Amino acid sequence: MKAVAYYRVSTAAQGRSGLGLEAQREAVESLCTARGWDLVAPPYTEIESGKRADRPELAKALHRAKVTGATLVVAKLDRLSRNVAFLAALQDSGAPFIAADMPEANELTVHIMAAVAQAERKAISKRTSEALQAAKARGQRLGNPNGAAALRRAAKGNTASIDAIRSEAAGRAETMRPVIDDMRARGITSLENLAGELNAGGFITARGGQWHASTVRNMLARLT
Repeated sequence: MKAVAYYRVSTAAQGRSGLGLEAQREAVESLCTARGWDLVAPPYTEIESGKRADRPELAKALHRAKVTGATLVVAKLDRLSRNVAFLAALQDSGAPFIAADMPEANELTVHIMAAVAQAERKAISKRTSEALQAAKARGQRLGNPNGAAALRRAAKGNTASIDAIRSEAAGRAETMRPVIDDMRARGITSLENLAGELNAGGFITARGGQWHASTVRNMLARLT
C-alpha cells in the first residue's frame, strides 16, 4: 500500500515554528509504519484555516494520491475540514483518505463525525457571540481602549515598552473574559479543557497561535 501525507496548520507562525506539524507527522508516520504503507511523496503542508475549501496543497495531495493509487493520510479529521459539505465533496472525489486518530472509521462514520463537529463549531460561535453581546449590554468595555497606540508609545523607552506590552495583554485578556465566563458556566473549568474549547472555537492567542494550559493560565492571571 502507498500513502500520501497531508498536514495543515492554521497560522503562518505555526508553519514557521513547526508547532503542531511535528505531532501530525508523528501520527501519520506511526500509522503508515504500523500498516506497512510507503509514503510515496514528500508531505503536502498547508497554512490555511479549516473553514476554507480552496486549499491548493490539499488539491495537489489528492491528485498525487489518485495518480499513484495511494491513500491520503492525515493526523486528524479536522486537519481536512470540519465542514460537512467539503468532506462530502472529498468523498465524492473518489480519492481514499484516512485519519490516524480513527483509522477504522468508514465513510458514514466520517460524515457523521464531521456533521457533529460542524454543529459544535456553530454552537460555540453562537454562544460566544451571545456572551459578548451580553457583556456589552451590561456596559462592560471589551478590549484595550488604547489599542495599538499603547505599543506605539513604547518607543519612549524600555520601561514604557514593557508597560505597553502588559497593557495590551491585559486588554486582550479582558476581551476574552465573557468567553471564559461562558465556558465556566457550562462546567469547563480546567486549564486543559479551557484550552481545548478555545482551540475548537477558532480563538487564537495574542500571538496568533494555539491555546495551551500555560497560555490559559497566563490569561486568567490577568483577569484576577
